[in-house]
Amino acid sequence: MDFVDAIVIGGGHAGIEAALALPRLGFETLLITQNLDTIGKLSCNPAVGGLSKGNIVREIDALGGEMGKLIDATMIQFRILNQRRGPAVQAPRAQADKWEYSSLAKTTLEKEKGLHLFQDTVCDLMVDTDRRTVKGVITERGHSIRAKTVVLTTGTFMEGRIFIGEYSAQSGRLGEPAALGLGTALRRLGCSVGRMKTGTPARVARSSLDFSKFEEQPGDEIMLPFSFSSVRVDRPSESCYIAYTNEKTHQVIRDNMQRSPLYSGKIVGKGPRYCPSIEDKVVKFPDRERHQIFIEPEGYLSEEMYLNGISSSLPEEVQLRFLRTVPGLEQVHVMRPGYAVEYDYLDPRELYPSLESKLYANLFIAGQTNGTSGYEEAAGQGFVAGLNAGLKLRGREPLILSRAEAYIGVLIDDLVTLGTEEPYRMFTSRAEYRLSLRHDAADVRLFEKAEYAGILGTEARERLTEKRKGLEEIQELLKKRRLKEKDVFPDIGIEVQAGKTFLDLVRVPEISIDHLKELEPGLARYPESWLKQKELDIKYEGYIQRQERQVRRFERMELVKIPRDFNYDKVEGISNESREKFKRILPMNIGQASRISGVRNSDIAVLLVCLGRKPDAVSQGEAFVE
Repeated sequence: MDFVDAIVIGGGHAGIEAALALPRLGFETLLITQNLDTIGKLSCNPAVGGLSKGNIVREIDALGGEMGKLIDATMIQFRILNQRRGPAVQAPRAQADKWEYSSLAKTTLEKEKGLHLFQDTVCDLMVDTDRRTVKGVITERGHSIRAKTVVLTTGTFMEGRIFIGEYSAQSGRLGEPAALGLGTALRRLGCSVGRMKTGTPARVARSSLDFSKFEEQPGDEIMLPFSFSSVRVDRPSESCYIAYTNEKTHQVIRDNMQRSPLYSGKIVGKGPRYCPSIEDKVVKFPDRERHQIFIEPEGYLSEEMYLNGISSSLPEEVQLRFLRTVPGLEQVHVMRPGYAVEYDYLDPRELYPSLESKLYANLFIAGQTNGTSGYEEAAGQGFVAGLNAGLKLRGREPLILSRAEAYIGVLIDDLVTLGTEEPYRMFTSRAEYRLSLRHDAADVRLFEKAEYAGILGTEARERLTEKRKGLEEIQELLKKRRLKEKDVFPDIGIEVQAGKTFLDLVRVPEISIDHLKELEPGLARYPESWLKQKELDIKYEGYIQRQERQVRRFERMELVKIPRDFNYDKVEGISNESREKFKRILPMNIGQASRISGVRNSDIAVLLVCLGRKPDAVSQGEAFVE
């Protein structure tokens, strides 16, 4: 195959979404990956979702992506996190059978019409240097394949190197070779390439553990689907377990710290601050008497258990010694050691919000290659990159998700505006408008964006249209129905006057929509998820309205567009520091320009004047964000 419309490099979670989005838009696509048997591999913890990450999975699904469907079909435990807290910080998380997940991902790709899989390693890009345009790829085995667009999703494999104590080897994962050559080629082409580090813990044999010494952590009784296309999930549920390190564990680690490549100087890449190794925890938190270990199954039929929270790159014999100090792990058998991996990444500030490179047209970049961590962050980027590559081939404007519309929008805006010097991880706290970004409402929230994307099937559109209609009907029913008797809720100790509408009753914190179902049989004909979504909309209506006012002010800033060819050198009155940052980032609008680190309010005001806007009229009294 010498020519295709699009090439996707890498078969991880970003690559899967990109490789499905392009053919679903009608373009012949070639996915090139080093090993077809490791497509969709859950390299680290065998789980999908979590705080803010579960929201991203549901957003991918709402837009037409695949990750939600894959985890629904392969989960072995499900939990809603933060159930006792507000809806803005609740999120679904599921343990996966990692081999089932990978197998299903590969099968899904194989069945996609217009998508071809090819096992090889891309080591260089074909470029038109005069036009600054990517034209195709060159592989390790000498294939030159031309394409109209290329999506780069190399994960931790680009010039990857693993470390276990004194041992080091060129590798992207333990036992899998690194992708060599491409990082060097990108440096030659002028891309800003850096090094990052991540790590993973040991996998241990289930039969060698004493579960009587652990705290059991069962899943929720009802497994809820991530995908809006799934009605229910009917799979057996496996428990996870919690163990704790102790002073003996920490002492073994301290005694061998000089043998850790993290502290001996062998690793130069920066690791994830929010997912530190056990070495980092012992050093940075010397007063902590213990650290949690989450013991998670890797699959129904697998003997391997994952020790979440205790990643390490110490020598194997040291890992075994400190693990055996943990109650329940005294006889542990290590099947795969923990290790660190260092790899090349590209500065995401060299990307537009569409995830297209500013340096070379038709090159889109997604996933850990952009400095992120996590399957969900990678998949969200992969979907957007693949979709926008396809939209560009169609001659259409890219799909840009704003910070007020999606966690994916927050993720991409943070990356392309601020960059990152450590593996970026999504948190709910990063989203200013998180109450409007609830996971349960992602399909309704992103309906117009999904329609623009154009890859939702007829069935999905009909299902969403039916849901929107149903939510309106529930609202009307609650508005019209009135309470006929006083004090019908003695069980919760609340006296309610007759004549109150059910809409007013839902606003009472102690009254749930389940109480009203007993009084109004008409509510029972709607799915439970619709009723719960409408209940939250009503209970938090005041907060949501306040946030919507903030969003409207935010959107006014985003609407003031800055031309790509805007000449910042001709703008008088802005600081040299801001000028250089504007020229490097090339913000698409005043909102993005105002979020660049170190840019002053006065510089934004000058820009607005140059663009023919009055600062006060745009902000309407709202302070610009530095």
